Amino acid sequence: MSRIYSVKEMYFTLQGEGAQTGRAAVFLRFAGCNLWTGREQDRGRAVCDFCDTDFIGTDGPGGGKFGTPASLAAAARQMWDAEAAPGEGIPYVICTGGEPLLQLDAPLIAALHEAGLQVGVETNGTVAAPTGLDWICVSPKADAPLVQTSGDELKLVYFQQKARPERFAALSFAHFFLQPMDGPEISRHTAAAIEYCRRHPQWRLSLQIHKLTGIP
Repeated sequence: MSRIYSVKEMYFTLQGEGAQTGRAAVFLRFAGCNLWTGREQDRGRAVCDFCDTDFIGTDGPGGGKFGTPASLAAAARQMWDAEAAPGEGIPYVICTGGEPLLQLDAPLIAALHEAGLQVGVETNGTVAAPTGLDWICVSPKADAPLVQTSGDELKLVYFQQKARPERFAALSFAHFFLQPMDGPEISRHTAAAIEYCRRHPQWRLSLQIHKLTGIP
């Protein structure tokens, strides 16, 4: 039975946070999440109640329903080729959401590779990642089970009462980041993250430069 991939939006930009900050990429945002419906009336009951992303539906720029891995991979590659200078850099697609691993599977990873794209994922870690990914970034949430316990980058939104950095420090990741939680207390969260990183050099500070600079 063929799979339909539901994509909220797809666009070319610069990565705004974490270890790959500043890298040109196609952002492929899948619709749907397993920790929140995306509807404001459900936020108070959500496992992740601080999300600032719209991942409902398929009506965003570049979004839609894709009936085959090849058709979605071709759309991502076409977007890269339309924006990036030919022959410069390694074509890169970041699969995000919502929760991308509800849809991102081995056939799609293979199709993206066949289209000449490196494939990264930004996941909440509640679903095991398929093999073949070039970059795995896990952002754990306090009350959610953590299944994906290894990867390239662990990016913890700080501060979460039940998700303190010490809980994750021994996991098998190459990079550990604290990212201040956005919202009305962003200044306090940023100061706390800076102080924690000063005292615990295993961790590095991640800022959302796309918000600071207005990168779309």
